[in-house]
Amino acid sequence: MKMMYRLHLSFALLLLCILAITAVLIYPLLLDNLVDNQRKELRAQASLLMNLSPVMPLLDDAQKQVPGSPAQSPVQASDTQWLATDSQRQVQPTGTPSFIHASRATADTNAVLIAPGGDVVYSTLPGEATSQLMELSNLDIPGSKGFWQGTDDQYIVETLTTTQGIESSVQAVKAVMATPLSKIKEMQLALFKRLLLILSVGGIVAFLLSMVITRRLVKPLGDLRKELNKVEMRRFSEVRLIETGGEIGVVAKAVYDLAGELEKYQHTQKQFFQNASHELKTPLMSIQGYAEGIKDGIFTGDHANKGLNAIVKECERLKKIVTEMVLLSKLESEEGIFHMDRVPVRELIAETLERINPLLVKNGLQVEITGPDNGQELLIYADREKLLQALINILGNAARYAKETIRIQTSADAKGIDIGISDDGEGIPEPLLSQLFQRFAKGKNGETGLGLAISRAIVERCRGRISAHNEPGGGAAFVLRFPILF
Repeated sequence: MKMMYRLHLSFALLLLCILAITAVLIYPLLLDNLVDNQRKELRAQASLLMNLSPVMPLLDDAQKQVPGSPAQSPVQASDTQWLATDSQRQVQPTGTPSFIHASRATADTNAVLIAPGGDVVYSTLPGEATSQLMELSNLDIPGSKGFWQGTDDQYIVETLTTTQGIESSVQAVKAVMATPLSKIKEMQLALFKRLLLILSVGGIVAFLLSMVITRRLVKPLGDLRKELNKVEMRRFSEVRLIETGGEIGVVAKAVYDLAGELEKYQHTQKQFFQNASHELKTPLMSIQGYAEGIKDGIFTGDHANKGLNAIVKECERLKKIVTEMVLLSKLESEEGIFHMDRVPVRELIAETLERINPLLVKNGLQVEITGPDNGQELLIYADREKLLQALINILGNAARYAKETIRIQTSADAKGIDIGISDDGEGIPEPLLSQLFQRFAKGKNGETGLGLAISRAIVERCRGRISAHNEPGGGAAFVLRFPILF
């Protein structure tokens, strides 16, 4: 399955899980919240019912009676009459139509107002249901939690009690309110459906957005895969840069740069084989010519001796080329051949000059050495013998082209240590300067063309850098830079 489809499927499953978890968690919370709100509404209706009831003024009058006088009955039987409607039954004191209009419960709410002594002042329930509700208000039934199971439905029940004007709480006035739980559940279901609709629409919008985002993410990956296929097929020059942002853009840039480096490496390898074949072919042709001439009797006497000497020299040259090619290959690829240690720069330069002193004397050259003004001992972390070989190659190269003087300068700053080697010769030809450290790159007096390539490989394996340029006053200059050693 393609990555795009896997991402779409994963996101869709995630949305379904979120909706399912939301349904499981929110559905009961909706019911609890609606029940709590309904209880508050029932308490408010009960308070209104009691405030508008004619029982309360009677209680106030009883409170104001002269002590010792006979107490009036809060509600006389003759003061009430049963009224019935299509949806409810209620007890109403005569002569108080405004109270009934103001206190009548809603069509879904039932109310029972109980006077002191247990007389029912007002009820919207039949007699039997009224009695059951009165019993529930007087008892603390375990497990009821304010609910009452009627004959037709389960009800939410709230009881409001007042002892205003009454000495005993037993003789308190009570308002018992009940509303069907089924109506609350209908509201719960309606709200839940709306919530699910909102979540579903939001989920669909989120899924569509995820498809757009996924496409924007996956498309660059598909394009990047095509470019990697080009790298696999070694079509480095055809690799193009994928324009995108984020981490994918960083990877795409890395692939593009890698293709460029591989293209350069491939070109260098082709050049190497071409140059190697040329460098090996020339002495082999000379050896073959002299050998065949001596064999056929063309060269005799002194000419034969000269031919044999030429064969020996060309063999030595071939041996040196092969040796340096093998060394360069090892330096660039093999691990474990470098033995790193602290190397004093001053001692390294002194040993290098001692090694090439015969060449310096032969060419009549002077060497000028300058170092830090404070006499600081500079240390670098490198393979002493291999770095010595690199300096011998560079100084030997300078000795071949210098006219009178070779200058060696060492310096240090906060970032590293520099070893500069320059001469007063004609300098490096500009066309050769850019490829000076490549294999078989050599000037007019060069030997194998591998010496500077070997020096570059050694310096870089010692965590350093090497560069070359021409001095403004003439002559070539090489700079070796190494990390400072604390």
